[in-house]
Amino acid sequence: MRNCAQLVASLLPDALFVDIGSTTTDLVPIRGATLEVRGFSDADRLACEELVYTGVVRTPVMALASRIPFDGQWIPAMAEYFATTADVYRLTGELPEGADQLPAADNGGKTVRDSARRLARMIGRDLESAPLAQWKQCAGHLADLQLWRIRQACERVLSRIDAFDRSPLVGAGTGRFLARKLAAHLGRRYRDFDSLIDAEPDAASWASSCAPAVAVALLAQRRRRK
Repeated sequence: MRNCAQLVASLLPDALFVDIGSTTTDLVPIRGATLEVRGFSDADRLACEELVYTGVVRTPVMALASRIPFDGQWIPAMAEYFATTADVYRLTGELPEGADQLPAADNGGKTVRDSARRLARMIGRDLESAPLAQWKQCAGHLADLQLWRIRQACERVLSRIDAFDRSPLVGAGTGRFLARKLAAHLGRRYRDFDSLIDAEPDAASWASSCAPAVAVALLAQRRRRK
């Protein structure tokens, strides 16, 4: 991740780099082409919220909420691995194609109704107990909670950087659709990682999704040219 942030810093000297993947979110503030980070181990990065252990595919729903609003009630979420954020974003229609590469929580199918069935289990219900639209609404609430969690971390990281108001947010990773939303919430311009590099149009999306690997290759190419 540090290599990726270093590449961004060399191309955009002031920015907030946000990489949201299947499992984790990395936040790197960049000022004057320098990485203004405090954490140098996973433990330190978790403590200062430069690493947020939440992503758009593998995160269990039970990690997003202890209770879920449904049918006019707050229902405690079951502390079981019944559904994941892949199910949440499949129901909201935002899960990128090819992002969910692991078996589902119940080893079942990956249709919208399959995801709704798994989400229903989180509050002790069956899929048929409510219309599909209600399960989609439920997924939307969980998605909002995850976005709020990442936004809080962003605001904490940004609070220690002076004169940072106009720097853009650079998004990478499978979950960069959330990074775009974050930029809007934070009042910042948004740029995809691939907009900073010379990527072919048909490869741009994958370049952003796999930004750390792309960054390593580009930095190695630079070193060879010196």
